[in-house]
Amino acid sequence: MRLLIVEDERRLALSLAKGLTAEGYAVDVVHDGLEGLHRASETAYDLLVLDIMLPGMNGYRVCGALRAAGNDVPILMLTAKDGEYDEAEGLDTGADDYLTKPFSYVVLVARIKALLRRRGSAQSANPVITLGELKVDTAARRVHRQDDEITLTTKEFAVLEQLATRVGEVVSKAEILEHVWDFAYEGDPNIVEVYISTLRRKLGAQLIKTVRGAGYRLEAGQ
Repeated sequence: MRLLIVEDERRLALSLAKGLTAEGYAVDVVHDGLEGLHRASETAYDLLVLDIMLPGMNGYRVCGALRAAGNDVPILMLTAKDGEYDEAEGLDTGADDYLTKPFSYVVLVARIKALLRRRGSAQSANPVITLGELKVDTAARRVHRQDDEITLTTKEFAVLEQLATRVGEVVSKAEILEHVWDFAYEGDPNIVEVYISTLRRKLGAQLIKTVRGAGYRLEAGQ
Protein backbone atom coordinates (compact mmCIF):
# COMPACT_ATOMS: atom_id res chain seq x y z
CA MET A 1 0.00 0.00 0.00
CA ARG A 2 1.30 3.46 -0.89
CA LEU A 3 0.44 6.43 1.32
CA LEU A 4 0.94 10.18 0.93
CA ILE A 5 1.41 12.40 3.98
CA VAL A 6 0.69 16.10 3.39
CA GLU A 7 1.85 17.82 6.58
CA ASP A 8 3.83 21.04 7.05
CA GLU A 9 5.12 20.13 10.53
CA ARG A 10 8.24 18.44 9.22
CA ARG A 11 9.23 16.58 12.38
CA LEU A 12 5.73 15.15 12.73
CA ALA A 13 5.54 14.23 9.04
CA LEU A 14 8.90 12.46 9.07
CA SER A 15 8.09 10.69 12.32
CA LEU A 16 4.81 9.42 10.88
CA ALA A 17 6.53 8.35 7.68
CA LYS A 18 9.16 6.41 9.61
CA GLY A 19 6.53 4.61 11.69
CA LEU A 20 4.27 3.80 8.75
CA THR A 21 7.22 2.54 6.72
CA ALA A 22 7.98 0.15 9.56
CA GLU A 23 4.35 -1.02 9.33
CA GLY A 24 5.03 -2.09 5.75
CA TYR A 25 3.64 0.87 3.78
CA ALA A 26 5.44 2.84 1.09
CA VAL A 27 5.21 6.46 2.21
CA ASP A 28 5.74 9.77 0.39
CA VAL A 29 5.84 13.09 2.25
CA VAL A 30 5.17 16.65 1.07
CA HIS A 31 4.82 19.80 3.16
CA ASP A 32 2.68 22.05 0.93
CA GLY A 33 -0.96 21.84 -0.11
CA LEU A 34 -0.36 22.58 -3.77
CA GLU A 35 2.38 19.96 -3.98
CA GLY A 36 0.11 17.51 -2.19
CA LEU A 37 -2.68 18.11 -4.69
CA HIS A 38 -0.28 17.70 -7.61
CA ARG A 39 1.24 14.50 -6.22
CA ALA A 40 -2.16 12.98 -5.35
CA SER A 41 -3.48 13.84 -8.82
CA GLU A 42 -0.52 12.30 -10.63
CA THR A 43 0.05 9.16 -8.53
CA ALA A 44 -2.31 6.34 -7.57
CA TYR A 45 -2.14 6.40 -3.76
CA ASP A 46 -4.04 4.02 -1.52
CA LEU A 47 -4.61 6.67 1.18
CA LEU A 48 -3.82 10.31 2.02
CA VAL A 49 -3.02 11.67 5.47
CA LEU A 50 -3.89 15.34 4.96
CA ASP A 51 -3.32 18.22 7.38
CA ILE A 52 -5.84 21.08 7.22
CA MET A 53 -3.55 24.03 7.97
CA LEU A 54 -1.10 23.97 5.06
CA PRO A 55 0.86 26.57 3.08
CA GLY A 56 -0.09 27.05 -0.57
CA MET A 57 -3.53 25.46 -0.29
CA ASN A 58 -5.32 24.29 2.85
CA GLY A 59 -6.47 20.72 3.35
CA TYR A 60 -10.15 21.52 2.80
CA ARG A 61 -9.37 22.86 -0.66
CA VAL A 62 -7.02 19.99 -1.51
CA CYS A 63 -9.67 17.45 -0.52
CA GLY A 64 -12.41 19.32 -2.37
CA ALA A 65 -10.32 19.58 -5.54
CA LEU A 66 -9.53 15.85 -5.52
CA ARG A 67 -13.17 14.91 -5.05
CA ALA A 68 -14.29 17.36 -7.75
CA ALA A 69 -11.86 15.63 -10.12
CA GLY A 70 -13.38 12.24 -9.31
CA ASN A 71 -10.46 11.02 -7.18
CA ASP A 72 -11.90 8.70 -4.51
CA VAL A 73 -8.67 7.98 -2.60
CA PRO A 74 -9.40 7.58 1.14
CA ILE A 75 -8.46 10.77 3.03
CA LEU A 76 -7.70 11.00 6.75
CA MET A 77 -7.62 14.67 7.80
CA LEU A 78 -5.42 16.00 10.60
CA THR A 79 -5.86 19.31 12.35
CA ALA A 80 -4.87 21.20 15.48
CA LYS A 81 -8.38 22.64 15.53
CA ASP A 82 -11.04 21.07 17.71
CA GLY A 83 -14.77 21.33 17.31
CA GLU A 84 -17.78 19.85 15.58
CA TYR A 85 -17.85 22.60 12.94
CA ASP A 86 -14.29 21.84 11.82
CA GLU A 87 -15.01 18.12 11.64
CA ALA A 88 -18.22 18.71 9.69
CA GLU A 89 -16.41 21.00 7.26
CA GLY A 90 -13.71 18.42 6.68
CA LEU A 91 -16.19 15.63 6.09
CA ASP A 92 -18.36 17.83 3.88
CA THR A 93 -15.43 18.39 1.53
CA GLY A 94 -15.15 14.63 1.07
CA ALA A 95 -12.74 13.44 3.77
CA ASP A 96 -13.32 9.90 5.03
CA ASP A 97 -12.12 10.39 8.60
CA TYR A 98 -10.85 13.10 10.93
CA LEU A 99 -8.20 13.12 13.69
CA THR A 100 -7.47 16.05 16.01
CA LYS A 101 -3.92 16.82 17.16
CA PRO A 102 -2.37 15.81 19.43
CA PHE A 103 -3.26 12.21 18.65
CA SER A 104 -2.00 8.77 19.54
CA TYR A 105 0.13 7.14 16.85
CA VAL A 106 -1.60 3.84 17.64
CA VAL A 107 -4.97 5.47 16.95
CA LEU A 108 -3.67 6.95 13.68
CA VAL A 109 -2.51 3.53 12.47
CA ALA A 110 -5.82 1.97 13.50
CA ARG A 111 -7.75 4.64 11.56
CA ILE A 112 -5.55 4.12 8.48
CA LYS A 113 -6.02 0.35 8.59
CA ALA A 114 -9.77 0.77 9.02
CA LEU A 115 -10.01 3.06 5.99
CA LEU A 116 -7.92 0.69 3.88
CA ARG A 117 -10.05 -2.28 4.98
CA ARG A 118 -13.20 -0.34 4.16
CA ARG A 119 -11.92 0.42 0.68
CA GLY A 120 -10.78 -3.16 0.22
CA SER A 121 -14.19 -4.43 1.31
CA ALA A 122 -15.86 -2.18 -1.23
CA GLN A 123 -13.62 -3.60 -3.93
CA SER A 124 -13.77 -7.19 -2.72
CA ALA A 125 -16.13 -8.76 -0.22
CA ASN A 126 -13.47 -11.33 0.74
CA PRO A 127 -10.01 -10.16 1.87
CA VAL A 128 -8.70 -13.74 1.71
CA ILE A 129 -7.25 -14.73 -1.66
CA THR A 130 -6.97 -18.48 -2.30
CA LEU A 131 -4.15 -19.70 -4.52
CA GLY A 132 -4.31 -23.48 -4.55
CA GLU A 133 -3.12 -24.58 -1.08
CA LEU A 134 -2.14 -21.01 -0.19
CA LYS A 135 -4.43 -18.48 1.47
CA VAL A 136 -3.35 -14.82 1.46
CA ASP A 137 -5.23 -12.74 4.03
CA THR A 138 -4.78 -9.12 2.93
CA ALA A 139 -6.59 -7.80 6.02
CA ALA A 140 -4.55 -9.73 8.62
CA ARG A 141 -1.47 -9.66 6.35
CA ARG A 142 -0.81 -13.37 6.87
CA VAL A 143 -0.19 -16.31 4.55
CA HIS A 144 -1.07 -19.94 5.25
CA ARG A 145 -0.47 -23.21 3.41
CA GLN A 146 -3.30 -25.37 4.71
CA ASP A 147 -2.87 -25.10 8.52
CA ASP A 148 0.73 -23.89 8.49
CA GLU A 149 1.54 -20.18 8.53
CA ILE A 150 4.34 -18.97 6.24
CA THR A 151 6.27 -16.12 7.83
CA LEU A 152 6.89 -13.15 5.53
CA THR A 153 8.53 -9.82 6.25
CA THR A 154 6.45 -6.67 5.74
CA LYS A 155 8.12 -5.96 2.39
CA GLU A 156 7.77 -9.57 1.23
CA PHE A 157 4.05 -9.50 2.02
CA ALA A 158 3.67 -6.11 0.31
CA VAL A 159 5.23 -7.49 -2.90
CA LEU A 160 3.03 -10.59 -2.71
CA GLU A 161 -0.06 -8.43 -2.11
CA GLN A 162 0.59 -6.44 -5.29
CA LEU A 163 0.57 -9.70 -7.25
CA ALA A 164 -2.23 -11.45 -5.33
CA THR A 165 -4.74 -8.63 -5.70
CA ARG A 166 -4.21 -8.84 -9.46
CA VAL A 167 -3.91 -12.61 -9.78
CA GLY A 168 -3.56 -13.74 -13.38
CA GLU A 169 -2.50 -10.26 -14.54
CA VAL A 170 1.00 -9.10 -15.42
CA VAL A 171 2.34 -6.62 -12.86
CA SER A 172 5.40 -4.67 -13.95
CA LYS A 173 8.51 -4.17 -11.86
CA ALA A 174 7.85 -0.42 -11.97
CA GLU A 175 4.35 -0.89 -10.50
CA ILE A 176 5.73 -3.00 -7.66
CA LEU A 177 8.46 -0.45 -6.94
CA GLU A 178 5.91 2.37 -6.99
CA HIS A 179 3.58 0.77 -4.43
CA VAL A 180 6.00 -1.07 -2.15
CA TRP A 181 8.89 1.37 -2.04
CA ASP A 182 8.42 5.11 -1.70
CA PHE A 183 8.63 7.88 -4.29
CA ALA A 184 12.18 8.83 -3.23
CA TYR A 185 13.62 5.31 -3.61
CA GLU A 186 16.81 5.54 -5.64
CA GLY A 187 18.29 2.13 -4.94
CA ASP A 188 18.77 -0.78 -7.29
CA PRO A 189 15.50 -1.56 -9.12
CA ASN A 190 16.63 -5.19 -9.12
CA ILE A 191 15.52 -5.26 -5.47
CA VAL A 192 12.18 -6.45 -6.82
CA GLU A 193 13.85 -9.53 -8.33
CA VAL A 194 15.45 -10.28 -4.97
CA TYR A 195 12.05 -10.26 -3.25
CA ILE A 196 10.43 -12.30 -6.02
CA SER A 197 13.19 -14.89 -5.60
CA THR A 198 12.59 -15.01 -1.84
CA LEU A 199 8.83 -15.41 -2.32
CA ARG A 200 9.38 -18.26 -4.76
CA ARG A 201 11.62 -19.98 -2.21
CA LYS A 202 9.06 -19.60 0.58
CA LEU A 203 5.85 -20.13 -1.38
CA GLY A 204 6.83 -22.36 -4.28
CA ALA A 205 8.86 -21.84 -7.43
CA GLN A 206 5.90 -22.22 -9.79
CA LEU A 207 3.62 -19.67 -8.12
CA ILE A 208 5.10 -16.52 -9.65
CA LYS A 209 5.83 -16.50 -13.37
CA THR A 210 8.25 -14.11 -15.05
CA VAL A 211 6.81 -12.54 -18.19
CA ARG A 212 9.93 -11.49 -20.04
CA GLY A 213 10.07 -7.76 -20.71
CA ALA A 214 6.73 -7.14 -18.96
CA GLY A 215 6.88 -8.15 -15.31
CA TYR A 216 5.45 -10.91 -13.12
CA ARG A 217 2.20 -12.85 -12.98
CA LEU A 218 0.90 -14.76 -10.00
CA GLU A 219 -0.79 -17.98 -11.07
CA ALA A 220 -3.95 -19.17 -9.34
CA GLY A 221 -4.28 -22.82 -8.41
CA GLN A 222 -0.58 -23.56 -8.02
